[in-house]
Amino acid sequence: MVIFMDKKMIERINELAKKKKTEGLTEVEALEQKELYKKYLAEIRGQFSKTLDNVSVKESDGRVVPFKEAYGKKGQ
Repeated sequence: MVIFMDKKMIERINELAKKKKTEGLTEVEALEQKELYKKYLAEIRGQFSKTLDNVSVKESDGRVVPFKEAYGKKGQ
């Protein structure tokens, strides 16, 4: 499942983070924050993985191989 963070979701993450520092969060807000962080991290990891799909490594023997193949991370 791919989740895309929109501007409103990022603003809400920031609101909750600020509130947590200043006055604390309710139990419901803490759960909301946890879920938003989970979605945010999933998106960042997905973007990073896609970036690695476009990276190649030149081996010592001169072969150029995809990064994930070079480091045994196939299918991720």
